[in-house]
Amino acid sequence: MILQNTNLDLKGKVALVTGGSRGLGAQIALSLATRGADVAISYVASAEKAEAVVKTLREKGVRAIAIKSDQEDTAAAKPLVQEVVAQLGKLDILVNNAAIVAKGQTVDDPLLNVEALDRQWRINVMGVVATTRAAAQVLPDGGRIIFIGSLNGTHALFPGVADYAGTKSALIGYAKGVARDLGSRNITVNVVQPGAMPTDMMVEALGSTNAPDTFLDMHPIRRIAKLEEVASAVSFLASPDAGYMTGGVIDVAGGLAI
Repeated sequence: MILQNTNLDLKGKVALVTGGSRGLGAQIALSLATRGADVAISYVASAEKAEAVVKTLREKGVRAIAIKSDQEDTAAAKPLVQEVVAQLGKLDILVNNAAIVAKGQTVDDPLLNVEALDRQWRINVMGVVATTRAAAQVLPDGGRIIFIGSLNGTHALFPGVADYAGTKSALIGYAKGVARDLGSRNITVNVVQPGAMPTDMMVEALGSTNAPDTFLDMHPIRRIAKLEEVASAVSFLASPDAGYMTGGVIDVAGGLAI
């Protein structure tokens, strides 16, 4: 049983979780709402799923909205942030969660799907950069920016992840630079790096959400992450307790990298 945090230390805060209509994004939105934050989520195509998430969040007694916005289109970032402010009054917390993973191919594959890999870079890096730039204009002093990376950002765990790992590694360097830029305003900027989780991305990477024994054997804690565990790390970084943590890269991966 996962115990819900009943500390309402985020009450009065407004958060934006990109890609919040399913999987980890939906769980992060729920974790933030459970701690009292009003939450906006963005989505691309899953309007029905997004509204279902909003309904669940509102049942926590907070305000919640869903905004359709395609992260591949960098020009959509500023209107997304402006819509959050227009509807919820401000923005205190940005969680850059939205991302995709392209089907794993080694870089010497003669059938390498370059178009898909380039799209991955646009969404996972340039879209995130655009959203961060837009949010930095409206975040108050003491705000929070949290990037959802991947353990692949620091450890290329399998063949065929070069471009995906590259996108997540790029976020680390960018996040550290943003942390330096915004530190004088007490805005903290951190990266959370999950390992395998029961999401659509895991299906893309490993073929199913049932991790093979050979993969589990690489973990000191021999299982994949629960979405709640990763979301709890994110909501902690969004909280007042994490006010002196910035520029960090936090692994939530069962010790896979040690």
